[in-house]
Amino acid sequence: MYRANPWKAKDLPADLATLPQVADDAGPVLALLSRCPAYRPTPLLPIPSLSEAIGGASLWVKDETARMGLGSFKALGAAYAIARDAVAVAGGGDLASALVGRTYVTASAGNHGMSVAAGARVFGANAVIFISETVSGAIAERLRGKGARVIRQGHDYEASMAAAAEAADVNGWILLSDSTWPGYTTPALDVMAGYLALAEEIVGEMATPPTHVFLQAGVGGFAAAMLARFRSAWGRDGFEAIVVEPAFAPCIMESLLAGRAVRADGPVSAMGRLDCKEPSHVALATIARLADGCLTVTEEEAAEAASMLATVEIATTPSGAAGFAGAIGCQSAVGALGPKARVLVVVTEGT
Repeated sequence: MYRANPWKAKDLPADLATLPQVADDAGPVLALLSRCPAYRPTPLLPIPSLSEAIGGASLWVKDETARMGLGSFKALGAAYAIARDAVAVAGGGDLASALVGRTYVTASAGNHGMSVAAGARVFGANAVIFISETVSGAIAERLRGKGARVIRQGHDYEASMAAAAEAADVNGWILLSDSTWPGYTTPALDVMAGYLALAEEIVGEMATPPTHVFLQAGVGGFAAAMLARFRSAWGRDGFEAIVVEPAFAPCIMESLLAGRAVRADGPVSAMGRLDCKEPSHVALATIARLADGCLTVTEEEAAEAASMLATVEIATTPSGAAGFAGAIGCQSAVGALGPKARVLVVVTEGT
């Protein structure tokens, strides 16, 4: 299902218009990441063999499946926010011990938690990750392998985040969410800023900008950061930008249609990293300003997209393939892209 964004090029409702905007300058992010030996750009790949699936359009895939050894674009987010804290505290001293005694806490379905855990360990801090009942034991073990304390609490992501926020208040820990809500914006803005490195890599490599960009969304932070940088580089009307969500969790779409942040209730989605029922308020405001529309994909469509990517040796999950699934689904929901279209998607995680 596709819905046009009713807010693009219009005044936003007051509660969205007053929120801070996601940054569009990747310079400070890349300056700090350049000091990290694990940082290097990920591949941007032309995939002509999958062109037929998107109406004969040219397909470009940004492959995040091996990002910084963590296997997800989210390696850029929380770790960057924690690194900023470490640089501020160290004042030219030893970064490895700059954050000893601090504890960062968050909720995660896996990837954001891995970034929090990895960043905390590098700078001497502790990490506590709350996961919901739907998160697999394998993900819990991966988080523990990065040195995190894992607490399983809550029936979904939102419930786990509420538990993490309460634990932060009770214990004096630092809540590092990748979402925002009234009264909580700054830490998540730093997380979203980290994602700008990915967008800048794409901008630097695509000599000819895409005509269509499909960006998957959970709470919306990734899509908002990509849109902020792409619109700055390629123009407000230089390309069609479509946000892709699970049909079971269309919180961005429903919030745009409502003109405010709303909860989108639905069954548990196999797109676990995108199965978020409530949007980030700051991300929603940025998406409202910059996106052309929203498109939902079914469980089956996302799984099929992941299978198709596997044929070109990109091993990902339905969450990671959701943007590509959106490009495929666009053919029937919006209209054929055609051979003159240049399509950009991001495979956001590995298997």
